[in-house]
Amino acid sequence: MAKTSPGEFIRQVRAEGSKVVWPTRKETTSTAIFVGIMMVILSVFFLGIDSLFGAVMQWLLSLV
Repeated sequence: MAKTSPGEFIRQVRAEGSKVVWPTRKETTSTAIFVGIMMVILSVFFLGIDSLFGAVMQWLLSLV
């Protein structure tokens, strides 16, 4: 495999960069809102699971 010169590398990077399709502001905003909502839902879910397991462990330890 032949080595690529720095100039050729820069040209290839620019060519590949021009193929990138960037999201619109609306897409970025809606995705960020969706991620925020999912983060809150999953946080509450895992808080509930953790609390449930904690209560079960306390109950089991009280039997000893």
